[in-house]
Amino acid sequence: MKIAIINGSIRQGRSSDGVVDWVAAQAAEHGGADFEVVDLAAFNVPLLTSPVIPGMANKQYDDPAVQAWSDAIDAFDGFILVTPEYNHGVPGALKNAFDSLSGEWQRKTIAFVSYGADNGVRAVEQWRQIVANFSMHDIRTQLSLGLFTDFADGKFAPQERRAGEAKNLFDDLLKTTEFFENAN
Repeated sequence: MKIAIINGSIRQGRSSDGVVDWVAAQAAEHGGADFEVVDLAAFNVPLLTSPVIPGMANKQYDDPAVQAWSDAIDAFDGFILVTPEYNHGVPGALKNAFDSLSGEWQRKTIAFVSYGADNGVRAVEQWRQIVANFSMHDIRTQLSLGLFTDFADGKFAPQERRAGEAKNLFDDLLKTTEFFENAN
């Protein structure tokens, strides 16, 4: 089973790097799957302007950057989406990258690790509506990190309890991914 840990911020000086590194270390310690970091910033996904609707593209895209993103995402059985919350919602670049694909997301599992002034919970609630359109199986367990409680001096410094919360998230994600893989 292959699970992507998606770094969903493309900002310079982004806080997500520390969160992603910590999630990846916790995942490696947990085991049970092949976890791999996928950094959205490395793909330079352009704004969705193609006249072909992604759901009709059959995973064949006219832009090489979108095709590279497609190939990377399609290789995974499930996802941990590390998402910041911007202005009470999802980050635009990540939403665009998500919208640029279709079949690559279909019926796969997804868990959320969010962060923000209010722990990123509003972004996750929006993500749950978005992923439902792809018949994705979202994990109820989420890891919500606060800028005022889990960061110090601009660096990620999770509260001690976060490791247990991450373990629960991994347990739920892996069980659900395995269930749906066996159901197909």
